[in-house]
This record gives sequence, C-alpha cells and structure tokens, in this order.
Amino acid sequence: MKQVKIKLVAIFLLLLNSIPFVFAKSDWKEKDQFHEVMSQTFHPAEEGNFKPIRARSEEMLTKALAWQKSSIPKEFKKQKDIQLQLDKLAMGVKSLRNKIQQGVNDDVIKADLVALHDVFHEIVGLCKE
Repeated sequence: MKQVKIKLVAIFLLLLNSIPFVFAKSDWKEKDQFHEVMSQTFHPAEEGNFKPIRARSEEMLTKALAWQKSSIPKEFKKQKDIQLQLDKLAMGVKSLRNKIQQGVNDDVIKADLVALHDVFHEIVGLCKE
C-alpha cells in the first residue's frame, strides 16, 4: 500500500512539474507553428498512420525554415546552441521531405520523424530563461 502511495505521489509531482510547459504560452510564434505541424504528424505516425506526414512534409519544411530564420527571443541564454539545433532540425526536415517525395517506406519515415521529434524537444529544452 505504501509503495502505491509513493508511486501516486511521484506521478502527481511529475504531472505538476509538466503543467507550466503544457500550458505556457510562447512568445515565439514560429516555434508554436512548427510544433503544431510536428504534433499533428508525429502522433499519428506513432500509431502507424503516415498519411499526415506524407501529406504535410512540405508544410513541415516551410515551418522549420521559418523557425530557423526567425529571431531567437533574447531571454533564452543558450541562443548559439538553439540556432545550431534549429539548423539541424531544418536540414533533417528537408531530408525527410525529400525521402517522402522519393517514396520511401514507412519505417524510414518513422525513424526520421522520431529523430526530428527528439531534436524539437532538445530545442524546447534549451528554451529556458
């Protein structure tokens, strides 16, 4: 019984800690716009539905390039690291878009999309004041 309570408290604290990230409004619109496309393509792919990423790879590239070229908010201390990761993200999205245009299979798309999702979260993690 005590272990169950400890697990519940740990889960509660984890969820409580993530609330600001989930509900925080960003002042970096290009990040939010990219995140929208990433979310709407990555999560279906996790479930085996690759139609959204196949249909929206060009849009994802457009959003990635816009984010890459946008001004990084001054309050982020690791701007150089953020820019390097944005460059990596844009190159990765371009590569994925090219592969999709060439007709690669779903396994290749999923591997690339997972890697891009990881880069996205790396950038988000660097976006701390």
